[in-house]
Amino acid sequence: MLGFLAKIFGSKSERDIKVLQPLVTQINEEYAKLSSLSNDELRNKTVEFKATIADALADIDAKVAEIKHRAENQELSLTEKTALYDEVDALGKERDTELEKVLLQIMPAAFATVKETSRRLSENEQLEVTATQFDRDYAARKSNVKIVGDKAYWANKWDASGTEVVWNMVHYDVQLIGGMVLNSGKIAEMATGEGKTLVSTLPAYLNALAGQGVHIVTVNDYLARRDSEWNGPLFEFHGLRVDCIDKHEPNSQERRNAYLADITYGTNNEFGFDYLRDNMSQTPDQLVQRKLHFAMVDEVDSVLIDDARTPLIISGPVPFGDQHEFHELKPRIERLVNAQKAYVSSALNEAKKLINGGNAGTEEGDGGLALLRAHRGLPKNKALIKFLSEGSVRQTLLKTENHYMAEQSKNMPKVDSELFFHIDEKNNQVELTEKGIELITQQGEDQSFFVLPDVGTLIAEIEKSNLTSEEKIAQKDALMRDYSVKAERIHSVNQLLKAYTLFEIDVEYIIDEGKIKIVDEQTGRIMDGRRYSDGLHQAIEAKENVKVEDASQTYATVTLQNFFRMYHKLCGMTGTATTEAGEFWSIYKLDVVEIPTNRVMARKDEQDYVYRTIREKYNAVAEEIVTLTQAGRPVLVGTTSVEISELLSRMLKLRGIKHNVLNAKMHQREADIVAEAGQAGQVTIATNMAGRGTDIKLGPGVKDAGGLAIVGTERHESRRVDRQLRGRAGRQGDPGTSQFFVSLEDNLMRLFGSERISNIMVKMGIEDGEVIQHSMITNSIERAQKKVEENNFGVRKRLLEYDDVMNSQRTVIYAKRKNALFGERLDVDMNNMVFDVAEDIVTEYKEEGNYEGFKLEVIKNFSSDTAITEQEFGAKNIHTLTDILFEEVTSFYARKSEAIINQSMQVLKQVYEERGEQIEQVVVPFTDGMRHIQVPVNLKKAIENNGREVTKAFEKTIILALIDDSWKEHLREMDELKQSVQNAVYEQKDPLIIYKMEAFNLFKTMLNVVNKEVVSFLYKGGIPVQQDADDVREAQAPKRQPKLQTTKQEFGQATGGDVPIEDTRELAPQQPIRKEATVGRNEPCPCGSGKKYKNCHGVNG
Repeated sequence: MLGFLAKIFGSKSERDIKVLQPLVTQINEEYAKLSSLSNDELRNKTVEFKATIADALADIDAKVAEIKHRAENQELSLTEKTALYDEVDALGKERDTELEKVLLQIMPAAFATVKETSRRLSENEQLEVTATQFDRDYAARKSNVKIVGDKAYWANKWDASGTEVVWNMVHYDVQLIGGMVLNSGKIAEMATGEGKTLVSTLPAYLNALAGQGVHIVTVNDYLARRDSEWNGPLFEFHGLRVDCIDKHEPNSQERRNAYLADITYGTNNEFGFDYLRDNMSQTPDQLVQRKLHFAMVDEVDSVLIDDARTPLIISGPVPFGDQHEFHELKPRIERLVNAQKAYVSSALNEAKKLINGGNAGTEEGDGGLALLRAHRGLPKNKALIKFLSEGSVRQTLLKTENHYMAEQSKNMPKVDSELFFHIDEKNNQVELTEKGIELITQQGEDQSFFVLPDVGTLIAEIEKSNLTSEEKIAQKDALMRDYSVKAERIHSVNQLLKAYTLFEIDVEYIIDEGKIKIVDEQTGRIMDGRRYSDGLHQAIEAKENVKVEDASQTYATVTLQNFFRMYHKLCGMTGTATTEAGEFWSIYKLDVVEIPTNRVMARKDEQDYVYRTIREKYNAVAEEIVTLTQAGRPVLVGTTSVEISELLSRMLKLRGIKHNVLNAKMHQREADIVAEAGQAGQVTIATNMAGRGTDIKLGPGVKDAGGLAIVGTERHESRRVDRQLRGRAGRQGDPGTSQFFVSLEDNLMRLFGSERISNIMVKMGIEDGEVIQHSMITNSIERAQKKVEENNFGVRKRLLEYDDVMNSQRTVIYAKRKNALFGERLDVDMNNMVFDVAEDIVTEYKEEGNYEGFKLEVIKNFSSDTAITEQEFGAKNIHTLTDILFEEVTSFYARKSEAIINQSMQVLKQVYEERGEQIEQVVVPFTDGMRHIQVPVNLKKAIENNGREVTKAFEKTIILALIDDSWKEHLREMDELKQSVQNAVYEQKDPLIIYKMEAFNLFKTMLNVVNKEVVSFLYKGGIPVQQDADDVREAQAPKRQPKLQTTKQEFGQATGGDVPIEDTRELAPQQPIRKEATVGRNEPCPCGSGKKYKNCHGVNG
């Protein structure tokens, strides 16, 4: 049906391209006009474009400047000020809309300018222009520009990451289409070798003209550096500055300058971490990023899909982070695992004997039950995997499993009763059985050494007892301590069990330089510096006898999904996006447009070869490689792990085949190995890392021999990764072939797909050693892959739903930080805090009818008594009392601030007169009687605005310090909450709903605490003693928090369940605008429900 409709209306891709075709004609018409221009006139087009944009936005920019100037008026009420700031925000959105309109108008001429520049560079060894100051500065740094008198000569040769580039590319029509797709905020899917790097130059140039910054995001720092240097001269010829953030240290002036460049290259991680670091800054000059305006993501599927499960985290040391029980528990776990291996071996032998003898039943003493026990005991046991590939053994396992899983697995405990622990491989879970607990509980120990106490029952017993109140409290404390110790111990046991049973060296991780390093399943690269979180990495370190690193605590976090959704415009390009088009639209609202190839694809993709066992498969792969090399063809062999790549390497050595191996252990030689991979007879064995961003160019005679041959040794659980491997061959119309070899013992087949295929093979009478190749088999494999992709999408979507709750809270907190940091809206926030505290006090004590308590609380928080009498307190309503109290305390604060200004100005004036030329900032000490804080104050500003800068700096410093401390603690509580709510499933409740409700309550409590602490310090704080001018010292640049780590926490594939990963690298009073718990009644509720606050958690407000 769909095919019939496509014939009538055309495919989505054809319809998308048809719309853009007239614009291609328009660009080429503009391009034809440019050939008559001189080089200087061509360069002047950039100046003209910028002027056009400036003219189109002049009215809005003038309006914004005028409103901001009005907002500086100190006489304005807070209501008026807030209205002005809201107007500025609205104009900012209007400006972005107008900018997109004008960019669309100049797009044909701008794209034509880039294409003409490319043509001139490709046809001339150098271009002569009149030298500008930009040319002179550039020539001082780079060798491809020479200055002779008043002329600059731009050569068409330059260096890009150690490779000499001779510019020889001019944009094809399909690349112009790709550029338009990217500029419209969509994803362009372009086949390998179609020049995605060149396509990016078109929208990058166009959007850089706006002066808002263009971020080009890559998957690794090598590509970021290479592409910035490869394409840089094309932009710099037009006076646009290009930089790469990965070349510079975080928080450095160089990185700040990189963000100020017109076009900025960098990795997704560094862009995200800089965002988090900026939101931990103490002064505006520590910020490195500008507004997030336009991002173009190279290999967009890798960044926005594969890495989307990866929250970026900045963490720091945690008290007692070096305390753990892994070493103490390790011998017990080894004993447990060995006992399980022995049992599984005997159960498997029994199953073989019974099943081969015709007894495949499901009851005690039958072969089916023995087989299921072996499978639940150690599903990765190689002898078990081999047995399951024989005849109808797998059907016997599935039949038995279905029998015991009936009625919500009520009979499964009977299966597990003989095991020491059971493994759920799909969900990456391991659970101890009673038999296992008995084994690891040593003689003479408490029998509940590994059993959590029933806290609810035990507390009820304590309450019913005849103990005194003090004794009851002591017993409850002892119970909670016991619970905490045992919970941590059981968690450590579970993580050690996972380390021993689910994580294999040279598959999930390698040991390098005495450290456990994770191997990225998608790319085969080492995920340098990253760590599994939740104690799992420490468990693996204990297992492998390397140093167990300390635990850490989250200081700031954001998911890549929410980070990239902050950009005004987002687009991307890749060779493989259509399989995930639904997810791109669902999460990012990004449409995928398939760009046609410049030449017809000549690669031939064969149907999969399917074997029963892994051994047969690898023998067939080795023989296929021998045949292909004898034909003079280069071969790229794709593997899924380091272990397999090394196994194949040994097999080829036995057959005398010379080859290169590219995996996580040998990644240093990647560029050299990929460069040789297209030569005749060359064999390259690679994990999935090979060639992202690198084309394999064919050597002499290879095209005639049939081109590059792709041999896949296993289907990956994602169709995209398989398509990427196929895409290494057949670039730009070159010939090539791709062939996948699959066995029923492969992970994907074992976990998700082999039942159907196994049935087909049994019916067709396929014997051991025989191969089957049929489209029906290939389709079954793709169905299994779709099932895994759906699971992975579910994991990512669930992660996003959790993070959306955090994101709404993060937005509120970071907005408060920004207001404090820049001071623009500080007074609005300050007065809202004071009002909220006043309202909380009035509400609490009015409802109790406790006047004395009310008076004491006012003195405690505001350091001043109230004039409200007991009669007024009893007679007036909450709203009126709040207004009266607010006016009292704001008047008190105004008088107090005036006194601080008078006290400080006597000294500051003297310092300014004597040392004003040498000192820019001075330190003013403040104290609330208990805590002391040093506040940096701009001396010149303080003199110019009669000391108001002193109180403003005091407020700003206090708010930033207290927000940061509370946010850090809140993140810790949110981490704990996310773990604890998972138990809601046992009560038939959705953990996400519980999480949203509890998270809102935590956030509301945190905001209340911040408000009270800020107000208390500001009202109590003052300058301790009169200073002499000689005692005043210059303010030093604030230091960043030490030992911070940038952290990634990844959630594993569906075949492995949730595997969190961490990454560690050093690294007159006015009525205020009301905000219930700082959330407006018409704003979205922070719980993430999507409802307005007044209709959700603010319904009783």
